[in-house]
Amino acid sequence: MASTVTEGLQHIREDLADFYRDLHSHPELSLQETRTAALLAQRLRKGGFDEVVEQVGVTGVVGVLRNGDGPVVMLRADFDALPVEEKTGLPYASTVRAVDGDGHDVPVMHACGHDMHAVCLTGAATLLARAREQWSGTLLVVFQPAEELAVGARGMVDDGLFERFPKPDIVLGQHVGPLPAGFIGYGNGPVMAAADSVNITLHGRGGHGSRPEASIDPVLMAANVVTRFQGIVAREVPPAETAVVTVGRLKAGTKDNIIPETAELGVNIRAFTPAVRDLVRSAVERIVTGESRTSGAPKPPDFAWFASAPALVSDPEATKTTVAAFSEHFGAQRLLPMPQVNASEDVGVFGEALGVPTVFWFWGGLEAESAIAAFREGRMDELPSNHSSAFAPVVEPTLSTGVEALVVAALTWLDTV
Repeated sequence: MASTVTEGLQHIREDLADFYRDLHSHPELSLQETRTAALLAQRLRKGGFDEVVEQVGVTGVVGVLRNGDGPVVMLRADFDALPVEEKTGLPYASTVRAVDGDGHDVPVMHACGHDMHAVCLTGAATLLARAREQWSGTLLVVFQPAEELAVGARGMVDDGLFERFPKPDIVLGQHVGPLPAGFIGYGNGPVMAAADSVNITLHGRGGHGSRPEASIDPVLMAANVVTRFQGIVAREVPPAETAVVTVGRLKAGTKDNIIPETAELGVNIRAFTPAVRDLVRSAVERIVTGESRTSGAPKPPDFAWFASAPALVSDPEATKTTVAAFSEHFGAQRLLPMPQVNASEDVGVFGEALGVPTVFWFWGGLEAESAIAAFREGRMDELPSNHSSAFAPVVEPTLSTGVEALVVAALTWLDTV
């Protein structure tokens, strides 16, 4: 059945490739994806979707294709870009700059492959719409913004996604990554980590650099906090569990001979279980508060938690069924079991909100021969990966594999004729 539907890919492949190059050349930051959203909505309408709604969760796009009785299957793709300067050297490389949410002028690049995600979903939606006689049910196509801020999925849910549109029985999604192009990677259970970010402000008492005794130095507080954080995973998280604590931003002062009033930390946390997630969050607040008190700070530290996403759980039974369909369509030799990935994805918010299974998989975007050689020789870290200025999937067979995987997964859960 899936092979019959995907035969139509040959007629739209070049158009999809051109669309991919266009999106790659015109990336847009999270919650600024207006051009991309308009093009995606236009494609859905031209592809046969008579119910297409824009501006769901600010810039999200939703398409509904009702095709008789049967399950409601949701296909999701994200489409925001990152503040990264592209260095791929491609003829369609981005030269775009934009103003981010903090008012900074930044370069913009599709450094995580979300342009490929969006185009593959466009292609799959078009093929499924053209093959309506071969399946029944309802196809819910969701183009989600702001995945990079971990707020896009929650924003769409809060904007009534599942009140305004059919409630899905299953959520399906995928992510391109540094695997050989043409291959699909999969895992069962928790496949990507939960993520939490926090901005911390430590308060001191400023003064002249020559008179530290008359000041309370927030820079020293911050340095001690960063050092102490290294003991959370090493000494508090059980060895059998996994967690990461990263200080990605430390900002204090304006001049070398001035002790500032405050120091700021930007901290990111990853964990796979709710218990470890709570443990690490609590430890972060305990350490910062303790250091502040020990230093005699004039007031307690400030914590601003944001960008929270749950662990992404690929439902074991639903994943087993979907992977079996992949094996039948692509061949078992193109499937790769994957370890847990410490990066995060907010697609899990959708299934969690409804209590329905999510199935999520990865597929390769790197030139296959060189990627396989790097794997064999233990040089995986040398390969360009997501969020790198050098990461851009090869167009083929990445695009065709991504489209076919979505079609196969959707037909696995829709009623087929």
